[in-house]
Amino acid sequence: MNLSRREFSTVMAAALAAGFPIQREASAAQASSLYEVPRTGNVHFLHMTDCHAQLMPVYFREPSVNLGVGAMQGKLPHLVGEHLLKAAHIKAGTPEAHAFTYLNFERAARQYGKVGGFAHLATLVKQLKGGRPGALLLDGGDTWQGSATALWTQGQDMVDAAKLLGVDVMTGHWDFTYGEERIKTIVEKDFAGKIDFVAQNVKTNDFGDPVFKPYVIKEMNGVAVAIVGQAFPYTPIANPAWLTPNWSFGIRESEMQETVNEARAKGAQAVVLLSHNGMDVDLKMASRITGIDAILGGHTHDGVPVPVIVKNPGGQTIVTNAGSNGKFLGVLDLDVKDKKVVGFNYRLLPVFSKLLPADAAMSALITNIRAPYEAKLSEKLAVTEGTLFRRGNFNGSFDQLILDALMDVRGADIAFSPGFRWGTSLLPGQAITREHVMDQTAISYPWTTLTDMRGDMIKTILEDVGDNLFNADPYYQQGGDMVRVGGLSYRCEPGAKMGSRIQDMRLKGKLIEADKSYKVAGWAPVAEASKNAGPPVWEVVETYLQAHKVVKPPKLNVPSLVGMAGNPGLA
Repeated sequence: MNLSRREFSTVMAAALAAGFPIQREASAAQASSLYEVPRTGNVHFLHMTDCHAQLMPVYFREPSVNLGVGAMQGKLPHLVGEHLLKAAHIKAGTPEAHAFTYLNFERAARQYGKVGGFAHLATLVKQLKGGRPGALLLDGGDTWQGSATALWTQGQDMVDAAKLLGVDVMTGHWDFTYGEERIKTIVEKDFAGKIDFVAQNVKTNDFGDPVFKPYVIKEMNGVAVAIVGQAFPYTPIANPAWLTPNWSFGIRESEMQETVNEARAKGAQAVVLLSHNGMDVDLKMASRITGIDAILGGHTHDGVPVPVIVKNPGGQTIVTNAGSNGKFLGVLDLDVKDKKVVGFNYRLLPVFSKLLPADAAMSALITNIRAPYEAKLSEKLAVTEGTLFRRGNFNGSFDQLILDALMDVRGADIAFSPGFRWGTSLLPGQAITREHVMDQTAISYPWTTLTDMRGDMIKTILEDVGDNLFNADPYYQQGGDMVRVGGLSYRCEPGAKMGSRIQDMRLKGKLIEADKSYKVAGWAPVAEASKNAGPPVWEVVETYLQAHKVVKPPKLNVPSLVGMAGNPGLA
């Protein structure tokens, strides 16, 4: 059942009167007004992305390093802290400032509380749908992966939650790491008649046939609208190809134009791209493809409070990105007249669990999902004395904890940990539970590795990942962060050419020798031959935590940066 704005206000008032916790500096009126989004136009979309299976409210620290290089320097999404607040006209010290930046994270997190949680998100979705007849909820993917319960149920917990939430259309990325058969079962059975899974860029390897519907056309308030899907183009490279052996992926720009043209020819008066490209890729695509009115994007976890308008030969395209971890819900209203979009309004709403009462039906579902695992999830492993987070181009404190565990438990000189952008945050004094460890490590290929690796190979790996992150052409970027490095120090020049970004690599002060071997630990190997190479990473981290009991604030091993002074993507 959808809530009208009046009904939502009544629920809010009742919750507040009953003592529903609100941060001290925000009045009940402010809490309600944050979610008052007047309806405009006649076509309405709600957009969530990259929730990474977080059903419960969480803490999540935004990055203090999100570098833009070359033409992207100083432009969204590569702005952090005060630079982002200025660009979006957000006042410092407000709930929105906390939601969109890392500023004063510990104090603000304690003040405003946790974010996300499907029960609180459900309340907001119902309110917004209630005031927007025919509104569609779009899910940008990375939904079925990122938590213990998602891994242990092969994503079934998130499938059930998405159906109850009222998702209408979805695309994917990490969702594919459960394998082809599991994906087809969900799409063909669980989603049948309820949720459309769209991806124009996923084809069969043999004949190039579409694996999923490339788009759907829906009628809303007398207007035919098309939603085109774009799954993550580099899935078989960034994740194990052996999990999707019969499918090929790619950006497929020419096919995208053909798909948009086809949807228009079939009567679509507005076209929206539900994308998991990453925002830089979306911005380039928007400049080259005509006929897309808006791109609702994901993958790079950028919480971008204002849309970017991109000019192209056919007019313009609105480009957005809606953050991660269930922390935000995008609201896009389009005004369509005479078969074209003549106006729009967009808001990216932070989901504060303190300000949104929990939906009873969703709460009950989540309780049932978690009940069999509650004791295992809540087991206390250690206590952290500092903030633990994962996010930032080069390292995060939870990443450093994983690196330290790999080197200590596996007996390595150097450790590598993938530059994943998913993973929740902890505040000083919090117990680190098994659930928190799984929030950082829950993948279907979790094995750890221990390898004798030559110095020249170490440099090649760092250069390759650095190019994925900082290549001047967005179509060659894969959207993650730099591989996290333990034990090894180095300099990085993001603006340099491929092969020249990584310099002065040292281990314990001594230069790395190209032809010398070093013992390197890692995890998440994409090669099928590495199945069961070593214990799952969560076992390694648990062993480390149980031995230490108290985790002191780790010293982040980050490179010395060259040429980045004054970059507004650097705190």
